[in-house]
Amino acid sequence: MKTIKTNGITHIEPVPHGTEEWYYGISYEHGDLYEAEELFKAGYDIEGRKLCLIHYPDGNVCIPIPKQRGQYPAEPVYYEGNIYIANVCFNEGLILILKFDCSSRETEMIDKLSLDSIKDCYNLRLDTAPLTLSRQCVGTNEFEIVWPEKVSFPMGDHDSFFLREGDKLFFNRWHEEGEGAGYRYWEETVVRNMRGEIVEVLPGDVRIMPNGEMWHIG
Repeated sequence: MKTIKTNGITHIEPVPHGTEEWYYGISYEHGDLYEAEELFKAGYDIEGRKLCLIHYPDGNVCIPIPKQRGQYPAEPVYYEGNIYIANVCFNEGLILILKFDCSSRETEMIDKLSLDSIKDCYNLRLDTAPLTLSRQCVGTNEFEIVWPEKVSFPMGDHDSFFLREGDKLFFNRWHEEGEGAGYRYWEETVVRNMRGEIVEVLPGDVRIMPNGEMWHIG
């Protein structure tokens, strides 16, 4: 058995989308990103969040962003051979878009935007492709791309964004009906264009495989 030293992180997952070489582990000192934001706005000190990347199969551990007070990185995403991270710096009022070079193992900032440019950090995440920073509003069901474009439109009540392919935006939608023995639950994939118009509805799910290929499971 191989032991991987992660400085207290006990759970790892594959970095999405399209790699079988990299895994990530992330801590939850203040809960999810939006929960840390709520605590910061309430006047609490944000200790920072630990994020590690683990390379398979050798198990080498990389720290793309040292844990810093007031900073809370979101989950990473793999894109075109590198790993990207949105790092929210509450004290500075900034969101940094960072690139971890999988070859050199170095991290650099590629862009930054003001934290005031978004309503809140609820469901703030990087996705692909291209590299996209998005968020989903609670209550209003509004979907918003905040970087690099500005896009906003309402989703369905049970929709959740999970993938972009060019001008196509993929949302998971769940349904339920009936009760007891007659209860039924199912999911489908809703594909919208950049104006929010539904262009296709697919039964089941869509996944990006480790080689980058998209699979429709349905």
